[in-house]
Amino acid sequence: MPEIDKTTRTELEAAAFRRLVEHLRARTDVQNIDMMNLAGFCRNCLSRWYREEAEARSVPLTDPEAREIVYGMPYKAWQALHQKEATAEQKAQFAAANPGH
Repeated sequence: MPEIDKTTRTELEAAAFRRLVEHLRARTDVQNIDMMNLAGFCRNCLSRWYREEAEARSVPLTDPEAREIVYGMPYKAWQALHQKEATAEQKAQFAAANPGH
């Protein structure tokens, strides 16, 4: 692995995060339950991690504010526009893969 200074590494990570968020905003066809079933995380997880990192740095940020950063709009608006009801198969796969979640 090439030697990368800390500032450049942080800038690269931030740029990659922004691209991930842009990608997720564009792929509204991909439902959160699909992401959870395939990758074990979803947009809500990403927004929670963002809020937790903000908290760790004493930056006040609520869950709705963090979700808006990830979704690009208020979560309720995204749900109304893009979220579909999960199928019984999706729900069963989620329950099997994430007991107690």
